[in-house]
Amino acid sequence: MSFWRAKTLAEMSDAEWESLCDGCAQCCLIKLQDDETAQVHYTAIVCDLLDQDACRCTRYPQRHRLVPACIEISADNACQLDRLPASCAYRLIARGEDLPAWHHLLIGSGEEVHEVGVSVRGRVIARQFVHTDDEQNYVVDWVEQ
Repeated sequence: MSFWRAKTLAEMSDAEWESLCDGCAQCCLIKLQDDETAQVHYTAIVCDLLDQDACRCTRYPQRHRLVPACIEISADNACQLDRLPASCAYRLIARGEDLPAWHHLLIGSGEEVHEVGVSVRGRVIARQFVHTDDEQNYVVDWVEQ
């Protein structure tokens, strides 16, 4: 039986935990929250630390210190984080669901996440190139929430 089916997130080793990440980098998208409705809107703006081609953080071990708003996913909060996309393995496993059919742990290829259009590759702009007043112009509807 696969480890993600046999263990809870809290029971996983560090290596198992890290292997769940599909490399979509949707968690690196800048989100805007509507003050009136509290609804979260994803934008096509990403953290400046993201390698947009690899869809991986260039400063992963230091990310929370360098970017205080960086989402910290844990076994305790993965189920409730509405700032994670619906396809996020951490969110799915925390809810007792299985991984998406294209997930690299199921098919052995880390490229499928890009090929099926789930990743941010080729669809985003780094935060440093967008003025804060213009962020709302980058709201996207391609993230499944």
